[in-house]
Amino acid sequence: MKLTCFYRAYSRVLNRSRIELNVELVHELQRFHESLHESLLRLGSLVAVRLRSFDVFPFLSDRKLRQFDQTQQRELTGCEGNFVPFRYFFSLSEPHSKRIKLRLRVQREALNGAILEQSHLIEFTQHDNLCESCSRFQANPDQWVAAVQLRQHVSHRRTFFHLEQLILHHGAAARTLRIKEADRGVDFFFGNRSHAIKFVDFISSSVPVQSRSDKQLVSHDPKSNTYNYKHTFSVEICPICREDLICLPPKVANTLGNLGPLVLCTKVSNSIVLLDPFTLRSAYLDAKQYWGSPFKALLSSRQLVEYIILDVEMESSEISVGGSKYALAYAQVARVSDFGKNDNIFAVRTHLGHLLNPGGYALGYDLYGANINDFEVDKYKGLDLPHAILVKKSYEEKRQKRRGKGRSWKLKSLNMEIDNAKGRMGEEKRANDYEEFLRDLEENPELRFNMSLYHNNDYQPSEMASTVGGDELPSVPLDELIAELAISDEEENNCGSMVE
Repeated sequence: MKLTCFYRAYSRVLNRSRIELNVELVHELQRFHESLHESLLRLGSLVAVRLRSFDVFPFLSDRKLRQFDQTQQRELTGCEGNFVPFRYFFSLSEPHSKRIKLRLRVQREALNGAILEQSHLIEFTQHDNLCESCSRFQANPDQWVAAVQLRQHVSHRRTFFHLEQLILHHGAAARTLRIKEADRGVDFFFGNRSHAIKFVDFISSSVPVQSRSDKQLVSHDPKSNTYNYKHTFSVEICPICREDLICLPPKVANTLGNLGPLVLCTKVSNSIVLLDPFTLRSAYLDAKQYWGSPFKALLSSRQLVEYIILDVEMESSEISVGGSKYALAYAQVARVSDFGKNDNIFAVRTHLGHLLNPGGYALGYDLYGANINDFEVDKYKGLDLPHAILVKKSYEEKRQKRRGKGRSWKLKSLNMEIDNAKGRMGEEKRANDYEEFLRDLEENPELRFNMSLYHNNDYQPSEMASTVGGDELPSVPLDELIAELAISDEEENNCGSMVE
């Protein structure tokens, strides 16, 4: 009874005092919005956010009751008081009003351990602003300081598609002012020379390249003795790609322990991996070794021919070479294009014995019908070329049944200016190269390393089975896919939005 009377008396004292918790709290704050990049200036740096969402206040994003540290309290309330904001709502404000209203429910100790709760409204005024690089770009898009010209002299763009995903995964192009597609390459423009040098270093760590730099004087102030230059970095990627057939020069073959001379390129990173398909010997060439004695491919992946497997006889068990599995075997093959025309059958030795089955298909190089005019081949007197060299297993028959059904995954792309000077033929060639690149990702898990693959929400799985002859069509496992973060309006409303 005494405790109840004391509680009622204590409550009347608190009500009479009319304690205001929000006396020390600010009611208006400013937020600087970078309109071009859709980002806010927070703690001295630009942070990409979505306006009128919980991304504006990262420490509210978990939407759970928890204690805030003093740094987060000061950022939110602008004071040093020991306030605990434990509930928050976004109030309605028109987008054109440049206002963001955030209503908080704050708690604070009032008297003798009593905790009071009050509502507090903070209004953020949005000021549009441009960062230094964006301001220069808006005034004149050609006001770049450094440009990186990336080139590769081959007939396809699959290397650039692969580099694009590596750049996106590592955020290497975050400092670019503009990205433009060029003939057999891509141009990257930067507002600072150091950013371009860092980008060139990233490319050098990804593929074998050789580079050179030049500069051009733009202006000179004789009074302050300052010079303004435009820097250009010319970066050339080696023309050797995956699945290329190479005839090594005698000098290079001797350096690699008499490898080859006919070898396949199985992997390209900061070094080139070469494999002898007849002995399973392999070797590595770094950029310095390659550009010291450069060579070109004898045949490229665009010249692959489809073969049907008639018989397979294993010669050795499956072994691992450079992280990949191979097995030597003898196979009898015939060109698919010869069916109904002739009875040409070729007996070949292949490194794909663990993948091939009678009745299956494979892609390889047709040396029997190819017109080879290469100086490196002529240097080897008495070299007996095989009739065919198989490169990989073919899934073309299965892909024909799945054509037009899409994939369960997708890739992001750079904001690049596409060159449409070649018209429709150029677009078709680019689409074909991109499709070949996607197939390579499905068939080779090693290529998906350091890449970000996302769920395709528009994909609708087919009810028909995608198997023919018991072999499944290669695909990307679901555990390798990343779900894109998207906050819908309904989710924001469910998180406690309140309309005044």
